[in-house]
Amino acid sequence: MKCKCLPILVLAVSLLFGAVPVSGAEKLSLMLDWYPNVDHLPIYTAQQKGYFSEGGIEIEILTPSDTSDALKLAAVGNVDLAITYTPQTLVGAAEGLPVKVVGRLVGRPLSTLLYLDKSGIESPADLNGKRIGYTVPGMMDVLTDAFAEINGIKDYKLVNIGFTIVQALTAGRVDAVMGAYRNYESVELTRLGYPHGFFALEQWGIPEYDELVFIAGARTLSTKAQLLKAFCDAVDKGIEYATAHPSKALALYLEAVPEALKDLEEAAFTETLPLYAQDQVLDVERWQCFADFALTHRVIEKPVDVRTVLHHWE
Repeated sequence: MKCKCLPILVLAVSLLFGAVPVSGAEKLSLMLDWYPNVDHLPIYTAQQKGYFSEGGIEIEILTPSDTSDALKLAAVGNVDLAITYTPQTLVGAAEGLPVKVVGRLVGRPLSTLLYLDKSGIESPADLNGKRIGYTVPGMMDVLTDAFAEINGIKDYKLVNIGFTIVQALTAGRVDAVMGAYRNYESVELTRLGYPHGFFALEQWGIPEYDELVFIAGARTLSTKAQLLKAFCDAVDKGIEYATAHPSKALALYLEAVPEALKDLEEAAFTETLPLYAQDQVLDVERWQCFADFALTHRVIEKPVDVRTVLHHWE
């Protein structure tokens, strides 16, 4: 669900961005949801500032080859922690995967329904008769159907565009795209000079949710609980530092991720900063609201009691 602006080689490589090993530190592996980007900036800030080492942990940061890898590998314990999305977490839980949400990274939805101004779209009703692209089969196409049902859109064509979001829009292959991020694809269109707009999902009938969360397998949580708590505490400090010192935090991130496209990341960071989770509290009522919505609109096939999925630190 990301803008694919970095070389494809990045997707296939597991990267380790580590500070000098700390004597006595316990290692934890973290798999990102995609290649490093400013969504992950608080993690790199925490690493560069030494917040992980202060908590007695050393983090190995891994990049997946596919967005679905992280959840599955964490569930079976092949990695200690993973970043994934609330909808995918609920899908995994409904399928019986032993996943536990232990923290938050981005506390509001990033996904939007993005369109170019030239398409003539001003309200959801204008999507009637349009071609709507989607990014993740089995997820974003289902959310599109839910969005359409809620907003009375009856005549539209779904087109699987993968992650060629900007290209599909600018080439006229589709009129809108479900799954584009407000802090990346929208920013990229602005940089390219394409006037555009988007429908924020939470403003058009889809319950608000945490976009990016930290998950662990149930077995990992049972054996490494204190280390996982130290991780979440360090990320919290990273978010606090980024909020208080945005320019310095961005510089630390760009130092840690030298292959990042600086101009794009700077612009994306401005949009992302207000969306980072303000704490590590997992709101049961908010999660259950989205889980119930997901069941009603066939995002998940079985009901999920989120109390069995969310882990609350004391």
